[in-house]
Amino acid sequence: ELRIIVVKRIHFSGVAGAGMNPLAQLLAHRGEWQVTGSDRALDAGQCAPIRQRLEAAGVAILPQDGSAVTAEVDRFIYSAAVEQDTPEMRAAKEKQIESLARPALLAEIVDAGRPGLAVAGTSGKSTVVGMIAWILKEFGQPITVLGGAALAERGAQHMGCFIGGPSDGPVVAEACESDGTLVGYHPGIGLIHNITRDHEEVHELRNQFATFASQSKQLIVNADDPEAFAFYSDGNSVSYGQGNEQADWRMDVLRVGPWRGQAEVLDPEGNQHFIDLPQPGLHNLENALAALVSAVQLGVPAKEAAKLLSTFPGVARRFRVLGQSEHAMTVVDDYAHNGAKIAAAIKTAQEGCDRLLAIFQPHGFGPARFLRSELKEMIPQLLRPADRFCYGEIFFAGGTVSKDISSADLASDINCHYAPDHMAIIEWACENATPGDTILLMGARDPKLGDLSKAILDSL
Repeated sequence: ELRIIVVKRIHFSGVAGAGMNPLAQLLAHRGEWQVTGSDRALDAGQCAPIRQRLEAAGVAILPQDGSAVTAEVDRFIYSAAVEQDTPEMRAAKEKQIESLARPALLAEIVDAGRPGLAVAGTSGKSTVVGMIAWILKEFGQPITVLGGAALAERGAQHMGCFIGGPSDGPVVAEACESDGTLVGYHPGIGLIHNITRDHEEVHELRNQFATFASQSKQLIVNADDPEAFAFYSDGNSVSYGQGNEQADWRMDVLRVGPWRGQAEVLDPEGNQHFIDLPQPGLHNLENALAALVSAVQLGVPAKEAAKLLSTFPGVARRFRVLGQSEHAMTVVDDYAHNGAKIAAAIKTAQEGCDRLLAIFQPHGFGPARFLRSELKEMIPQLLRPADRFCYGEIFFAGGTVSKDISSADLASDINCHYAPDHMAIIEWACENATPGDTILLMGARDPKLGDLSKAILDSL
């Protein structure tokens, strides 16, 4: 009997994105689809490591000029960074191809996981997912992982985290609230790490998280975050925290820096577990506690999970200490891009130095407008008398946006330095750094920021 197998084709528009390329790799890994992708950054010769990884996984890279979207495409997946009037978006509409935003496809995959764990929250998602991935990978438990930042051991800067596991096994992934799609998840396990001002005001985010919580079969919540802990309910919830005595898992912080964090954790049965984390900062210990609780829910003994965190390599661009110059000037690279993340990165860096040179490049014109008043009030309060701050010019990813604000405006708000381009950032760092200083580079989306931080170190 002749059996004809028809392999369907799925196309990813904006495939180089940190959230898109892991999904494309996963579907290519599973072999049920012919996978193609396009991205204007790849057309411009940028992000070569991402292109190499995608092609090695079996993803065919095509020009983003509309020619890739033919009648043979069965499903069209698009990134939020892709504007509605691009040739590919128009072609998909004209040919009436089934089209899904990236989060909708991700929700499908998470919901089908056995179980599916969706990690939500306005800060720390990539690090928590990376920690869970590390624990389960080292423990030897097959799992599929889809995250926004690669494990640092792989040398990636902005590739996203992808580990391919069996199609009938557990799935761990980030679930982002930034585009309103958090309501599309129905995971076996939902984690709410925190809810702070990011993309929208907190009161505008509550309904999304409430829907996500109600649609999660089991819920893990941060008891130290009042907004997250509000969704705790007896019967299907597990909580963790440091300051809240009602938490099921309790953490006693021993040290937060300067270069690693340590804590004792008390589980619900009264057993103690020691966390010795190679990354500094209270926020990273909070991330580690969330990952520990999640790993236990996925079947890893707490003792083993805590032990494996001691070898966690970190994730790309999340407080990555790149090295020191010969004059003991330390360069740190971080993805911080909202108020809570910037504050956490600055406080953590200050633990390791008497003087900090902090640099922040806003990740878009809309975010810069949204953050302006918050940063105007927050930055002067965070900086010590000897610290210095510099704004890099707003990152522009292309497309049609209103360029009615500049980082020069943000710099004038707090009377700090403004650098119009990356070379000016390097020059400012080199002119101002003195022995013993830490130079902290912060910003998101721009794929060149990892190289910029390395260039600062090389120049110093």
